Amino acid sequence: MLDRLLSLETFGIKLGLENISLLCEALGHPERSFTSLHVAGTNGKGSVTAMVHAALRAGGLPAARYTSPHLADITERFVIDDAPVDTVTFDEVARDVLDLADELGRSGRLRASPTFFEATTAIAFELFRRAGTEVAVIEVGLGGRFDATNVISPLAGAITTIGFDHQQHLGQTLAKIAFEKAGIIKPGMAIVTGWLPPEAMEVVRSVAGERGAPLIEAARDVAVDASSDDGAFRVALRTGSAAYGPLTLALRGEHQVHNAAVPVRLLEAARDAGLAISRDAIAAGLTGATWPARLERLRMPGGREVLLDAAHNAEGAAALAHYLARWHPERPALVVGVMRDKDTAAIVEPLLPRVGSVVATEAPTPRALPARELEERLHAIASRLPAAERPSITREDDPIAAVARALERDGVVVIAGSIFLVGPVRERLKSRAILR
Repeated sequence: MLDRLLSLETFGIKLGLENISLLCEALGHPERSFTSLHVAGTNGKGSVTAMVHAALRAGGLPAARYTSPHLADITERFVIDDAPVDTVTFDEVARDVLDLADELGRSGRLRASPTFFEATTAIAFELFRRAGTEVAVIEVGLGGRFDATNVISPLAGAITTIGFDHQQHLGQTLAKIAFEKAGIIKPGMAIVTGWLPPEAMEVVRSVAGERGAPLIEAARDVAVDASSDDGAFRVALRTGSAAYGPLTLALRGEHQVHNAAVPVRLLEAARDAGLAISRDAIAAGLTGATWPARLERLRMPGGREVLLDAAHNAEGAAALAHYLARWHPERPALVVGVMRDKDTAAIVEPLLPRVGSVVATEAPTPRALPARELEERLHAIASRLPAAERPSITREDDPIAAVARALERDGVVVIAGSIFLVGPVRERLKSRAILR
């Protein structure tokens, strides 16, 4: 069944709602069987989704979350209550959805085969209906306006951040990207924003105003006091109606302090719209969320450490560079791999001055930039740095061998550049019992 679903990846990315709308209609609209919360953004949307879901579960609600992409196993995308969906149930629902898509295609109603993401989105909705989910947090896959998830009618939504990524699909300016992400805003729906650049915020404000959607700017109306010990932040947050903390955020990094204000205000907005969620449950979401491969530290035998971070665009790389500058001034080693369609310079330029050595590698996917080409780009970018900031650069095509090489020389190794690199490496390290 997985091979059948993965075969849809050959259709690539196709933005639009026609296919998913037809699939949902033919399934009897599973997306209407649960209350939904919608989360968009360039970065931070996965972390916010995880915090919101953790809060819903802390409040005792039958809750689910849909995220993408996955790290190692496709079932990670569909978390129902406290665990990814089991394989048997996933296979059953995937078969039903794909058989229905084939039937719609034969009848001529579905004029083009669904993409992989359209199919997984329909599968998510049907999984959640069959599980009796009451509330689901749905993460946007790409953009918002024409993303397959945008067939839902959410109780409230959020736009976490807006930066440059996927410009070939969303546009070359922040204003155009913001317009696409603001496409999740429905008439009358409360929309929460994180920190947005001024030109992006102007667009979101305009769209929210046109649609009569109450706009909540979390970056402005949540007071946050924060302190940190070794990268874990202790925060106290105050909104117009409640105080949260002091508490220690489960997710590491200073950017999570800013992210944390978004789920707080999103859940408060949902509560105002009728969702039964307490202040204590909201606080528990901040302290209990799990979101692997985002500044995730793995302790190695012999006292060595691997830091996994799925930074794959300029904003994510800048956050990682900030973390390394503060907590790893010794300039650790970096193992990096990027995708062909990404802006390599935007990802690596912030990181190179913060690391002492780099091993260029490639993720196990045809989308990966070949390690040899990445190595050449790294040398060109490093040549523009002051001599004291230039790391040594080598290449190892196999990512596991790249990590082993880095660990031979350094006590701390950072793995970053793409979730398609970080995910498989994380699993291989565990499966080979390198970790304690």
